[in-house]
Amino acid sequence: TSVPSTGREFQGLSGIHPERRWKMTMLRSCRTFRYRQTRRSVFYRTFEMIKNGHHDSKESGGALSHRESPACGPEKRKRVVRVWCDGCYDMVHYGHSNQLRQAKAMGDHLVVGVHTDEEISKHKGPPVFTQEERYKMVRAIKWVDEIVEGAPYVTTLQTLDKHNCDFCVHGDDITLTVDGRDTYEEVKRMDRYRECKRTQGVSTTDLVGRMLLMTKAHHTNMDNSDYQQHAGNLGKGPKGHSPWTGVSQFLQTSQKIIQFASGKEPQAGDTIIYVAGAFDLFHIGHVDFLETVFRQAERPYIIVGLHFDQEVNRYKGKNYPIMNIHERTLSVLACRYVSEVVIGAPYAVGKDLLDHFKVDLVCHGKTEVLPDKDDTDPYAEPKKRGIFRMIDSGNGLTTDIIVQRIIENRLQFEARNQKKEAKEIAVIQALKCREGGEKSRPAAQ
Repeated sequence: TSVPSTGREFQGLSGIHPERRWKMTMLRSCRTFRYRQTRRSVFYRTFEMIKNGHHDSKESGGALSHRESPACGPEKRKRVVRVWCDGCYDMVHYGHSNQLRQAKAMGDHLVVGVHTDEEISKHKGPPVFTQEERYKMVRAIKWVDEIVEGAPYVTTLQTLDKHNCDFCVHGDDITLTVDGRDTYEEVKRMDRYRECKRTQGVSTTDLVGRMLLMTKAHHTNMDNSDYQQHAGNLGKGPKGHSPWTGVSQFLQTSQKIIQFASGKEPQAGDTIIYVAGAFDLFHIGHVDFLETVFRQAERPYIIVGLHFDQEVNRYKGKNYPIMNIHERTLSVLACRYVSEVVIGAPYAVGKDLLDHFKVDLVCHGKTEVLPDKDDTDPYAEPKKRGIFRMIDSGNGLTTDIIVQRIIENRLQFEARNQKKEAKEIAVIQALKCREGGEKSRPAAQ
């Protein structure tokens, strides 16, 4: 091989045998390459640390910690991003689940703080569910990795640091203390706050309004005069309308279902378990039932059959279901025990359904099994096959009991929401005044 005798790479090597000079040149090139690669690697890791809020030039002088040093293996260099969310999570619905789904997507480990009954009563008003019920509901959401019971109502840097969280995530609405302060003021100021999109068309206010109605078409007829009256009482303060506490219509999309669905097919060795029902206002009673069903097999694959709205109204009557089929679908899909949902499942669990999904076990809770339209037993086929099982979860909570709680405390809930909205409107007006002042200042200058 011919060895070139000129070039910048040979500076300082004149007078050396050509073959040795070639070897020394290659060695120098390799060292230069490794040095550049190391610098590039350090730069990108430092950039990631700055982006995640973990680079402090004053304290570390820009140096990487031992955990982040290039000498560590790839598995040790990977940093787990811990995300914090907090809230009341009263009457947990798919809006809460969607917030937690978005928050989890911003990091690796999601920590959720849940406030106590005392804190909620102080700042907002009485909760519908007890703190123990709310803790268990949040644990059942499949994007949650860890929960903190009795989290403070105001989120501070101390809270984030105590639980080793990088930042907190909240929806693009505002949460206020009893004296009208933003509960995320401190973490926003220190740039440890991230925002996610609020789910339109659902709120606790809206659901309470639906429960106070006695019309069968409340979730399909937003122009109903009774609905408007209750929505006005619950979601409108004396001085206007808040964009966060008001009532809006939910529009289902295929993309939203895909985001909530697990996308996992049953595998060989899985026990396919089928359960059916309305699963209206998905609550802690449903969670306890599904958790008990989940424990019926070593590798359960639970399919939930949801009945259409008209079918639910046929066998439950009154103003049921409170949530329409699309809303109930998302609520059930968010549960960590559920693998698949059949939207608009037939009331009778027949041969075709069992064969199609290759069902190994059919479960039903302790609630009454009402006959089909032709007065036949909807579970006749699984009973005939010997795969039907009654499940006692030990929790007697039903949607009827929740509605009763709301009706008994109607005035308190109306007052709570009016008070909440009045504070929100005051903040909106203050922000508008501040923006107006900032715009007029440059013009005056």
